[in-house]
This record gives sequence, structure tokens and C-alpha cells, in this order.
Amino acid sequence: MAGTVNKVILIGHLGDEVKMHYFEGGNAIGRFPLATNETYTNKQTGEKVTTTEWHNLVVRNKLAEICEKYLSKGDKIYCEGRIKTRQWDGDDGSKRYTSEIQVTEMTFLTTKKDLNAPKPTTPEPTKTSIPKVEENDLPF
Repeated sequence: MAGTVNKVILIGHLGDEVKMHYFEGGNAIGRFPLATNETYTNKQTGEKVTTTEWHNLVVRNKLAEICEKYLSKGDKIYCEGRIKTRQWDGDDGSKRYTSEIQVTEMTFLTTKKDLNAPKPTTPEPTKTSIPKVEENDLPF
């Protein structure tokens, strides 16, 4: 293979609300944590164990504004992006690092707004009475 690949695909639940930061010129960044779970059975005890991995997601500009408007804590999303590591100097002078997922594509799978919306009601089927037919009434 002639190149390298930095691609991440995640399906998980928002761990908090989208935090927005706006810049001069109209650009925006949204940040929020995403939880993914893995469930397995412990072979010694037979009990189910669930582990949660947290991912720091970053969305930009129009996608950030859409996320802020429609997503809230607990919503389930599918996203694609790439891993990016940032470095900065902490208050104590030490180097600090964080890894983030720079999201490029996203699909909302479930939102609390969807779950809380009233379900459409369907009318009950009307009962029609079928006339009782005696064996003697049959033509054959």
C-alpha cells in the first residue's frame, strides 16, 4: 500500500451536551464526549461485563451548529473522522496532550426528541360481523 490511513468509525451515545466555541469570521467548533460500550462474558465467573470507552469528538462550522441544535446527552450517533492529538502547556508548565476525533461525517441514530415524541395512533380496526352460515344453507 502506497500511503497511510487515519480513519475512525464510531457508534455511541453522547456523554454531555455539545459545547460550542465561536470565532471571528463565523467559524465554530463544537466539542462533546462520546461513549462506546463493549460487553463480554467473564469466563471464570460467567457474568456479563460492560466496559465503556470515552472519545472526545470535535465538529466544525455547519456540522457543529446542527449538532448543537439537534443533539443532547444520551443521543446515539454514527460518526466518521480521524484521530488528532493536540499538545499544550499546562498551568504548572508541563506538557499536556489530548487525542480527539475530528468528525467529518455524522448520522443521528436516535435523539431524545425522537424518543419523547408522541407515537402516531392508528385507528382500531372496525369489527364487522360475519353472518353465521348453517350447513343446510350451503348450495353443495
